[in-house]
Parts: sequence; C-alpha cells; structure tokens
Amino acid sequence: MEGAPDAFGSPYRLLAGSVVPRPIAWVSSRSEDGVDNLAPYSFFNVVTPDPPVVMFSPVGVGEDRKDTTENVLATEEFVVHIVTRNLAEAMNETSATLERGNSEFDHAKLEKVEATTVDVARVADAKVAFECRLYDAQEVGRSTMILGEVVHAHVADELLTDGKMDVTNLDAVGRLSGSQYATTDERFSLERPP
Repeated sequence: MEGAPDAFGSPYRLLAGSVVPRPIAWVSSRSEDGVDNLAPYSFFNVVTPDPPVVMFSPVGVGEDRKDTTENVLATEEFVVHIVTRNLAEAMNETSATLERGNSEFDHAKLEKVEATTVDVARVADAKVAFECRLYDAQEVGRSTMILGEVVHAHVADELLTDGKMDVTNLDAVGRLSGSQYATTDERFSLERPP
C-alpha cells in the first residue's frame, strides 16, 4: 500500500507506529504560581552537542497548549529525565489527564527534589536528568517544538564507567505505539565502516 499519510488511518498513527522505538522525555516544569508538573513526551531527541540542546514536541499550540508548554514558555526552565525500566509505571501514571493545578508528582506518588541550577523539581529516583533553559520554541503544525539547552546534568554513579556515560548500564525505555514500550536490554554492536 502507498499513499498520502492520512491513507493509513491517520498521520499520527502512521508516524508514531513507524518511528520506533522513540526515547521518552519525562519533563518536569513549574508553573508561575508554583505548581509542579511532570509529563512524558515521546517526540524527543538530541539536537546538538555544542551547545548541548535537546528537543521535545508536545501536541498543542495557542490556547490548546499543554501545561508543560505553558510553564516552559513562562519560566524558560525545565528538567528532562530519561525513563528507565524501574520508573516506567510511574511515568505512565504521569500521563493521566489531571485538573489544572494538580501535580503529577503527587498523583504518581513520586519523591521530588529541587534541581540545582533551575527553579524546577526533578524526580529523585531518575538515573539521568538534564536541567534545561529554554533555547527556542517553535510552533510546527499542531505541536510546539521546545528546544532546551542542558545547563546541568544528574547521572547515577552506576551508569558511569571511568567517569563517562556507559550505555550498557542504562536500561532506558522507549515508546512504540499505543500502550506498547520497549527496553534496551537486547543489544548488539556493528562496527562502523571506514
């Protein structure tokens, strides 16, 4: 079969079901009136290492923006956590639709600690967390693409080998489609050709 993206049911289902596994940005932010927010986004990736910038893209523009987007645009600060298997169920709990003003930290019963350089709470048990300052935001179709410069990182000692990130120790979770997820426990290596 071939055709326009909407010929496959919906462009969202086609893209989200084909570009897999997608890393998950578990983003914490704080509203201007001090309410902590935590939500997962699987439209997420690294943009550049210099300066270190990551990107996530919540659905919603204008009056339809999600709390995370509103908070980030207002305060220009947020924290991106990498979801590991031990926190997958809690991450899923934070995807619930709550009334504005309620905290997903409380809903998912997650311990939080204050970030070091930004005025945002972070997940205490997260093995990797990037404190970010807003680098740029662009409306792209029905989504708002948010780019954040990483200004401080938290990495659990168990993930480091000789002081460097060791991907073999990181049990990251990726989004597939619908309610399906994948872990990074099955790995293989390929030597890059010259």
